[in-house]
Amino acid sequence: MNTLLSILNKKFGIEKLGIKKIENVVMDSRKIEKNSLFFAINNGNSYIQSVLDNGAAMVVADNYHGDDKRVIKVEDTIVAMQEIAKEYRKALDLKIVAITGSNGKTTTKDIVYSVLKEKYRCRKTLGNYNNHIGVPYTILQCDEQDEVLILEMGMSNFGEIDLLCKIALPDYGIITNIGDSHLEFLKNRENVCKAKTEMLKYIDPQSTILFGDDYYLKNIPGIKVGCGNNNDFQIKNIIDNENGVSFEIGDEKYFLPLNGTHNAFNAAMAVVVAKLFKMAYMSINKGLEALEISAMRFQKIEKGEIVYINDAYNASPISMDYSLETFSNLFNDKIKIAALGDMLELGEKEIEYHRHVINKAISLNIDKIFLYGQRMKEALGALEDKKRVFHFDSKDDIAKQIESISGSRAVLLKGSRGMRMEEIIK
Repeated sequence: MNTLLSILNKKFGIEKLGIKKIENVVMDSRKIEKNSLFFAINNGNSYIQSVLDNGAAMVVADNYHGDDKRVIKVEDTIVAMQEIAKEYRKALDLKIVAITGSNGKTTTKDIVYSVLKEKYRCRKTLGNYNNHIGVPYTILQCDEQDEVLILEMGMSNFGEIDLLCKIALPDYGIITNIGDSHLEFLKNRENVCKAKTEMLKYIDPQSTILFGDDYYLKNIPGIKVGCGNNNDFQIKNIIDNENGVSFEIGDEKYFLPLNGTHNAFNAAMAVVVAKLFKMAYMSINKGLEALEISAMRFQKIEKGEIVYINDAYNASPISMDYSLETFSNLFNDKIKIAALGDMLELGEKEIEYHRHVINKAISLNIDKIFLYGQRMKEALGALEDKKRVFHFDSKDDIAKQIESISGSRAVLLKGSRGMRMEEIIK
């Protein structure tokens, strides 16, 4: 009897159902296989009979009015999944690396995974499953042979990281930085820091990696990584070109096939995690060079004479600055166009932040700046220098304008997820 089934038997007393094994755990009714455990969340309750007909061994549901014994009725499906995931995590011989921060969580997760899998059997958060549903769901995807799970932890308010840590009980932690994301709810960076660092009470400082150049993190107990002299692991000689970024820590040189000084920071934190896992230098570098990044993170897409840099997964003032600076330093043989969409959830100072981003773009080596969204439009209205800056009411109009420009072009696409700036690519 597998570990998960044993936990389900203990919690729900399902021995009488005669289930021999749970093969997989799903929330999407379209992914049901034989012997699946299905969590009916929200509209998922409407598909209970369908998943049973398609081979589900068991369903956990909070809105079921039938009498099929394979359906376990609970007060709240999400809470039940969280409780089961917590018990499953305790039962597994698994080390968990939890990653949070205002920017770079997903990229850092991908880098850590790419490195650690050179030595260990690893899993990682898939897609954006980084919240109160995604984290327990990800834990339930593990099996008894897995050795390491790299979990991304997102939040928008107080208490959310604390809840995720209570479920995941992480062994190692990474905080990438403290920025301006979620100010609509948290108001200022001090509160963002308080919310992100809820992780710290669950992890020993000697297993906690912090970006030591960050004003809010530099004095928090933990292993500091950054460019400043105060760091435990100092990053030096960062070189960024169109192939990726190289950097040094001590006497060791590393290369990451991804652009951006900020990604050197992310990679350096992954290097330190690997050192805590007793990995050798050659294996660490091999893992870095084998990186497969999640889509829409400075992703290069070539379409004829146009190279699109699809960095449109999400945006904040800090990540906008990082992307614009990186883009400014690359593709100097091309006409460079930055297509920038609104940044969301920034609170009462949102127009000020958008104005800052526009001014940043103007100050850099970028030929044309195309803006999309009401916030960008309002921010542009107060600026005097608009020679290279244009606002468009539709992404189709931006796409047509890019196509109308002759010659070799590089186009940066950046904006919050809700703006879907990648739709400019035709």
